[in-house]
Amino acid sequence: MPADWDALTRLTGGALFEIERVRLVSQDIAIEGRFTPPALATLPADDQVFVAAFVRSHGSIKQMEQLFGVSYPTIKNRLNRIAAALPFMDVQPSAGDAGESSVSSILDRLERGEVSAAEAVSELSPTRSRKESSHE
Repeated sequence: MPADWDALTRLTGGALFEIERVRLVSQDIAIEGRFTPPALATLPADDQVFVAAFVRSHGSIKQMEQLFGVSYPTIKNRLNRIAAALPFMDVQPSAGDAGESSVSSILDRLERGEVSAAEAVSELSPTRSRKESSHE
């Protein structure tokens, strides 16, 4: 991680900040405006490194223990602290994920008690979906 980014995250001390000018180095183009950095960029530099290591280790706490030389509870506590600092991201499925959206919708309805478990299973059954499609 570049030293200047590390310095910036230390200077902001966790306070919200905006970026007003972006320069594309390879094209010598500058863009001015008000840009809010993503939530991960607002974490302290050492937490950003920790998150990157966690992703690179495919979420393996065992690998994280070895990499950082700390115990399981220490890794879990740090992950919990970082997670608490980040807003929850509600990821909406794209238009190409209609099947996933349907599954998500069925599971949401089940969680709210709008359908029984048996009805949800029936709706999720691939044979039922094919039959319904052929009758339309």
